[in-house]
Amino acid sequence: MATRHTRIVERAMTRLKLRQLRLLVAVGQHGSIQNAAHDLSISQPAATKMIQDLELDFEVKLFDRTNRGVVPTVFGETLIRHGKLIFAQVSNAAQELEDLNEGNSGRVVVGTLLAASPSLLPMAVEQLLKDRPKVAIKIVEGTNEVLMPGLLSGEIDMVVGRLPSQRHRENITQEKFFDERILAVAGTQHPLAKRSNVSFDQLKPFGWILPPVETTLRRQTEQFFIRQGQYVPGTAIESVSYLANRSLLRTHDFIGLMPAHVAALDIQSGLLASIDWVAPFGAGPVGVSYRGKQSLSPAGSTFLEALHAAANRIGGTPPAS
Repeated sequence: MATRHTRIVERAMTRLKLRQLRLLVAVGQHGSIQNAAHDLSISQPAATKMIQDLELDFEVKLFDRTNRGVVPTVFGETLIRHGKLIFAQVSNAAQELEDLNEGNSGRVVVGTLLAASPSLLPMAVEQLLKDRPKVAIKIVEGTNEVLMPGLLSGEIDMVVGRLPSQRHRENITQEKFFDERILAVAGTQHPLAKRSNVSFDQLKPFGWILPPVETTLRRQTEQFFIRQGQYVPGTAIESVSYLANRSLLRTHDFIGLMPAHVAALDIQSGLLASIDWVAPFGAGPVGVSYRGKQSLSPAGSTFLEALHAAANRIGGTPPAS
């Protein structure tokens, strides 16, 4: 006797149409069957029937009706997420075929967080280009809040950088490369740049460049500030742009918080200075997140190997300043 799971899979394999999934995703976006039907150039009765057929085939209720339209149930949200992933995979397949047709050896879309940008990611890209000289590479920069939804939907193959501590861990594989510590950095002209044993009280008068509010490092920083007598910086700039941060540090007496590997090369070359103050927060693992090896194309698998090789070369200790 067929199980419920087997029944649903058999129905999906024989009856499910991409047009139904397109409608499902559109209804989720609009919160309205009527507006979704208009977008897809089908009648509202036909759209309603398609949703009902999906509910019958999957044996769940996909939407709840409200005064403002329809809202996905937990089952609807799940099927919408998988629908988006299916469309992303179709798009990825078409793009990969186009790349191959144009002579490229595959495509990799990589999300990068600040901790991976200056050394880990460039080294891995260099290795990938040696192994696959004609590969197409797309790099997307952002925070976990921006990149992880793209990873889950299939728009991004993998995210490289600080591993999320709690959120975004469902349905993804994480591999840790090394642990990263946080440095307080400033321009070489900063009054504290050459002082030893700097205390937090000495840091208080200066402005700070801080990571975005949705990041773990920002939450840890604010918790530390609260413990220091509810300290609030006189000037606080929120930025994820390394180039902008470096320029601001070199032209103003600000203090920035950066992963050690990120700041290491600029400290070594004399563009920035490390403040002799140990941040009692912010240490964490750097690695890669992806949807499992079965989700990676041959080019993606090769890039994952290149990341491992780059991480082994970098190790856990940045160059000495």
